[in-house]
Amino acid sequence: MSALVMPVRVWLLLLAIVLILAAAGLEAVVRPARRTLPVASSSQSRPAGKSRWLDAAFIAVRVLAVLIALIAILLFFENRFIFFPARYPEGNWQLPHATVEDCFFKTADGLNIHAWWLPGQTDGCPVMLWFCGNAGNITNRGENLQMLAGRDMGVLLVEYRGYGKSEGSPTEWGIYLDGEAAYDYLTLERGVAPGRIVCFGRSLGSAVALHVALKRSVAGLVLETPLASARAMARRMIPVLPVWLFIRAKLDNVGRVPALKAPLLVIHGTRDELVPFEQGVAVYEAAPLPKEFYRIEGAQHNDTYLVGGEAYFQRLVAFCRRCVEGKG
Repeated sequence: MSALVMPVRVWLLLLAIVLILAAAGLEAVVRPARRTLPVASSSQSRPAGKSRWLDAAFIAVRVLAVLIALIAILLFFENRFIFFPARYPEGNWQLPHATVEDCFFKTADGLNIHAWWLPGQTDGCPVMLWFCGNAGNITNRGENLQMLAGRDMGVLLVEYRGYGKSEGSPTEWGIYLDGEAAYDYLTLERGVAPGRIVCFGRSLGSAVALHVALKRSVAGLVLETPLASARAMARRMIPVLPVWLFIRAKLDNVGRVPALKAPLLVIHGTRDELVPFEQGVAVYEAAPLPKEFYRIEGAQHNDTYLVGGEAYFQRLVAFCRRCVEGKG
C-alpha cells in the first residue's frame, strides 16, 4: 500500500503517534524545569511563566493526541457502527405467511443473497422491492409481510450480505450490489416488468432503494425514516468528535435524490428517536417532483406501521398502485 493512498484512518493513527511522542518530549522538558525552578519571587516570574506555558502545551498535545486516536479507532471499526447483522439461525425462521417463499440469487461479486418472496394475487399488481434497516435480519420484518399479504401486492424482502442466510460481510458498496442483484432477480428470474416495481427502503435501506431507483427503471420509490446522509448521522450520534469529516460511508440521500426520475413518497414519524424527523424532511425537500410526504404523528423509528395503522397501509398501497398505473 503506497503511503500516498493510505486510508485516512491510518494517517490519523500516525498523527496520533507523532503527537504522543511530542507530548513525551514536552514532558521531558517540563519535568527538569520544574525540579530546577527556585522558590517563586517577583524577580523570578519569567521562569515560572515559561513552566506554565510548557505545562499547558503538554496537556494540549496529549488531549489532541487522544482525540485523534479515538477518531482513528472509530474509523477503523466504521462498518461495525453502521451494520448490526444477526446471522442465521438467530430469529424466528418460520415463513410469515403461507404464500411466502424462500429464494436466493447471486450478486455481481458472486455472493448468494437470501430473500423472502410474497407474490401478489393478480397479474400486473405492484411489486415492492423492500430493503430493511441496519439491524437484525429478515425475520424482524415478517410482521410487515403478514400485514401486506392479501392486499394484492408482491413483495421481495431482501436480506443484505452478512445478514441472516446471506453470504459475505456488509459494506456500503456491497449492499448496493445486493440491491441491484435483487432487482435483476425480479425482472429476469421472476419476470416482473420494471413498470410494476416500486423500491421501498427504510432507515439504512433508504440509501439502497434510492441507489436502485437511480440505476434501474422503476415505477416509484418509497423512503421510510430516511437518513439525510452518513455524515449527518455521524454528527448526530457523535457530536463531540468530528468523525463525520473523515468517515468513508456516504449513504448520501440528500445529495443523490435530486437525480431521481420516479415518483417519491417519504414516510417519517414525528418522534423518531434514531433518525430525526428533520432528516426525512431534508430528503423530501431535496427531491424533484412528483413527491409526497406522509407525516405520522407520534411514531418512532420502528413503529410507523403500528402507529399509522390501517391508514399507513392504505397510503402505501395506494401510492404503489398510482405509480404502476402511471398516475404517481
